[in-house]
Amino acid sequence: MSHAPPKDRQPPRQTPQSGAPGFLWVLVGVMTMIELVLSLSQSGVFGLANLRWPAFVLGAFWQPVLSGATPPAYPGQPVLMFITYAFLHGGFMHLALNSVILLSLGKFVSSHVGATRTLLVLFLSAVAGAACFGLISTSAGPMIGASGAVFGLIGLWQAADYRMRRQSGLAVQPVLMAILALVAANVVLFAFLSGGLAWQAHLGGWIVGWVSGHSFARR
Repeated sequence: MSHAPPKDRQPPRQTPQSGAPGFLWVLVGVMTMIELVLSLSQSGVFGLANLRWPAFVLGAFWQPVLSGATPPAYPGQPVLMFITYAFLHGGFMHLALNSVILLSLGKFVSSHVGATRTLLVLFLSAVAGAACFGLISTSAGPMIGASGAVFGLIGLWQAADYRMRRQSGLAVQPVLMAILALVAANVVLFAFLSGGLAWQAHLGGWIVGWVSGHSFARR
């Protein structure tokens, strides 16, 4: 005969996470501090030369550096730029858009797969986004922004939704339509920004997120 344990011995209930976890706020905080310094220097508050372009030279992703057409600015740049570019942005609007998605989707992802795997997906997505840009793009300009990593979270979220629907016997068309809408949005923004959208980085990050959602980062 089974019996319920005394109330004072029952395990405490976990409190639902009310906001994004701390490690995501740390990432956003670092990106914000970098952008703040660059913006203040650009407006002359520091009394120094504009630091934005030197920061892009050292930290952005450069396809010519990857291909060997341009020598690196310092030893190790061809490797480090696969990550450093994600911490640089073109302004506070660019930063805010990536940060909002990072915090909102990051909260969902980390609550299901944990902080370690969330960070791993972000890291791999950023690297894959840069690699995809370097292999496909012929642009000689700098590529910056955390959108490659952000699209990794989007891919992971859509993979989780797809798996849930398949396992529950629900239609997967909503997920497929969402993916098509994502593609269409990138096409429209690419045209609107006159080619100033690094869709290649979005593609690389999304692929890693989707694959992660079907492998090591499954719910």
